[in-house]
Amino acid sequence: MKKNFFVLALFFSLSSFAQEVNLIPRPTKVETQQGSFTITPNTAIVLAESGLERSAQFLNDYLQQFYGFRLPVVKNSSAHKNNIVLDIEQIDHPVPGAYAMVVSANGVEIGGAGSLGTFYAVQTLIQLLPMEKTKTLSVPFVQIDDKPRFAYRGMHLDAGRYFMPVDFVKKYIDFIAMYKMNTFHWHLTEDQGWRIEIKKYPKLTQVGAYRNGTIIGHHPGKGNDNKRYGGFYTQEQVKEIVKYAADRYITVIPEIEMPGHASAAIAAYPQLSCFPDEPTRPAKNVTWSGDTTGKQVQQAWGVYPDVFAPTEYTFGFLQDVLDEVIPLFPGKYIHIGGDECPKDNWKRSAFCQQLIREKGLKDEHGLQSYFIQRIEKYLNGKGKQIIGWDEILEGGLAPNATVMSWRGEKGGIEAAKQKHDVIMTPGGWMYFDHSQTKNEDSLVICCYTTVQRVYSYEPQPAELSAEEAKHIIGAQANLWTEYIPNASKAEYMIFPRMSALSEVLWSGKEQRDWNHFEPRLRNEFKRYDWWGVSYSKAFFDAANNNSVAPEKK
Repeated sequence: MKKNFFVLALFFSLSSFAQEVNLIPRPTKVETQQGSFTITPNTAIVLAESGLERSAQFLNDYLQQFYGFRLPVVKNSSAHKNNIVLDIEQIDHPVPGAYAMVVSANGVEIGGAGSLGTFYAVQTLIQLLPMEKTKTLSVPFVQIDDKPRFAYRGMHLDAGRYFMPVDFVKKYIDFIAMYKMNTFHWHLTEDQGWRIEIKKYPKLTQVGAYRNGTIIGHHPGKGNDNKRYGGFYTQEQVKEIVKYAADRYITVIPEIEMPGHASAAIAAYPQLSCFPDEPTRPAKNVTWSGDTTGKQVQQAWGVYPDVFAPTEYTFGFLQDVLDEVIPLFPGKYIHIGGDECPKDNWKRSAFCQQLIREKGLKDEHGLQSYFIQRIEKYLNGKGKQIIGWDEILEGGLAPNATVMSWRGEKGGIEAAKQKHDVIMTPGGWMYFDHSQTKNEDSLVICCYTTVQRVYSYEPQPAELSAEEAKHIIGAQANLWTEYIPNASKAEYMIFPRMSALSEVLWSGKEQRDWNHFEPRLRNEFKRYDWWGVSYSKAFFDAANNNSVAPEKK
């Protein structure tokens, strides 16, 4: 196959260029030539090497869903001509996922740097297919050499505020795959709901997965819907989703929040609180639904003072929880949160104050650092590494932690200078719960972040030296769901910004150019319609006023 690639490359270099194809993210190198190859139901997918079945399966599933047919799959066949050939090539690139692809009169020939690169080439091929239902799919003649820029390319989904059904979680994972991202950060526990089955602690889902009502309107709300709301994923469903992601070369990172955002767990097991006998206090001006005695799952958004007590009972509980979480998620990371942990209860707790003195800690920030480092040591002993939001820097960073920088870039810069790996996700660029238009008619949390703003983001800050910048392993966008109660709204919030993000994470600096991206984005709106997904059309408003969002402080 290497010989075929060389001959075809020479052919393309001597040919006149046709109109450029619309691909997102933009490949490293694209050359086009007049003409097209036609895929029909008789075209075969040829697996020239073992281990490429997942790529063939994904392509066939896509063809079945959108065109109504599947292609025959053959292994180690010599019938390479007039077919789609999936192969593995020796492509030297430090970040996994590089590939080469040629579409010519002889068919489609793909060579990936490992099976991962082949899978990404299939995503590119899918974008070359016509967006109309037909059984003769014309694919333009093209030669592509491509490689990713960042090792970590992620999307986050908050299932804590509003539970997202299994079918939508799978659909979300498909979006991640088709835009050549590789990480799904799944936010599973919150003040408003605990979403993962833990068999040793059944009350986490019997009690903690449900709230007695939800505020109406923007926090603190104009009332309460008085409807019991909730849901959770069984461990079997989690396994199903993790396998579904793995089949798409996506790692799932679970987030189990600690020590803050713990109201749902405390409602299930009050002894996790510093003050187990104190009833849950609703936020100011929140209309409450149902029982007001004892510990309750929160019904409004925001930050709450009832956090995990750093007791031996709590650490035993969390270790038990993690012991059930770890086997479900084979990736190396467990996200432990660490953000927005009020210290009020720790300050007035005699136990916490005594613990601070016993451990020689400076203050409550030091106590949080002790908490995080103890959990990190436990997880490291289980072969896992932790990720935490940038608050884990307060009081001293855990030795092996990766930092997710959300409060601007400062935390990420500080962590990179300390030689810790960093994932950039600053609110002013990477929070997809923000409005995409100044004329938004649906409820959003705040702010204004256009697709242009997302596209403008550079994950490696100029303040870092070249050596320090190597610790910026990538970036991700976050979809917090306080005001996103269903799948349709989630789609509306991520598109088209996810398309822009994919190019930020995949394409090299030299490939990124808004003037080049904009016409490809306009074409991408046709793809959203083809997929049948909800999306914001605010781009067309923003394109007229060229506004950008201020950075969230």
